Amino acid sequence: MGITYLGPVDGHNIQALCKVLREAQKLDHAVLVHVMTKKGKGYRPAEKNPSYFHGVGPFDIKTGQSLSSQKNPSYTDVFSRKLCQLGQEHPELVAVTAAMPDGTGLAAFGKKFPDRFFDVGIAEAHAVTSAAGMAAAGLRPVVAVYSSFLQRAYDQVLHDVCIQNLPVLFAVDRAGLVGSDGETHQGIFDYSFLTSIPNMSVMAPKNLWELRAMLDFAMDYNSPLAVRYPRGEAYRGLKEFRQPISYGVGEILYEEEDIALLAVGSMVSTGEHVRQKLKAEGYRCSLANGRFVKPFDRKMVSRLAKNHRLIVTMEENVLQGGYGLAVTAFIHENYPEVKVLNIAIPDAYVEHGNVSILREGLGIDSDSIIRTMKAGGYIGKKD
Repeated sequence: MGITYLGPVDGHNIQALCKVLREAQKLDHAVLVHVMTKKGKGYRPAEKNPSYFHGVGPFDIKTGQSLSSQKNPSYTDVFSRKLCQLGQEHPELVAVTAAMPDGTGLAAFGKKFPDRFFDVGIAEAHAVTSAAGMAAAGLRPVVAVYSSFLQRAYDQVLHDVCIQNLPVLFAVDRAGLVGSDGETHQGIFDYSFLTSIPNMSVMAPKNLWELRAMLDFAMDYNSPLAVRYPRGEAYRGLKEFRQPISYGVGEILYEEEDIALLAVGSMVSTGEHVRQKLKAEGYRCSLANGRFVKPFDRKMVSRLAKNHRLIVTMEENVLQGGYGLAVTAFIHENYPEVKVLNIAIPDAYVEHGNVSILREGLGIDSDSIIRTMKAGGYIGKKD
């Protein structure tokens, strides 16, 4: 193939590494340098627990302990605990990861049910195809994967799972903005690429209780299904709204008139804040939780369109191919007199940064949404 192989070389031996790199520099064709390193080398806490230090926030240098102020469970924690419970109740349930047992929360399931846990390595396409095979054999596979990593298995989701209409559950973690993991890890495209596939349905929970309920629902659903949730602490608000999950059905949390906020997933809590601020300014405002991105609840959207002059869709996904445009097409076709404003991530890659700062810059935080409504003339002068 015309490629020269050099190595393996100890990547922690600077002299040896420099020597090999100088040899590589002399060559006038392709060269592969095989460098062996140890994750966390030189810092004992990281050497002892490399998975924990794979992606880490502020920590105490002496002890290695996290300085995070998070006290409540993350969505990943909620998923992990619920899946272990479901594993007890459903012996056919199996779990699949692509080298991310800790990050996706599957490590606990793997310890509890080692014969039903499969880590295929850094090979998302193989994870999905393996799950398809297990589903075809009568098992109930759950593929836990980051949103940005699922992009690598689009073909397998489409051809191996969805053409056969197999009951594979995709637990899509790190969906939406992930902040410090960087531009390549922003999970902002999954609504768009998953909803384009026939037989695939997509859900997004508003809080931790709804995530648990959606996982329960998934165990009785016999077609491809994705449950999409964000990084970080699981939202604990809106606990009183616990309508049972029904296929393709959303829920209206607060119903008034004039303006309707129609949000999905992580944006429901943002919608709650927008509503509170609009109410303080004297506007009548409803808030609805879409729950299902595909199929979206046409009956609920029709109900909102009949009683509101403006519907604001809200999602933490790119606009193109997302929830908002699907809803907009339906409203324009059936209720042309109703105005629609889509709040979503613009058609651009999102850089590394603090999630709160990114949300403000992208115009999807509560204050920015209200500014957009005023700037566009959707609100401002009371009728």
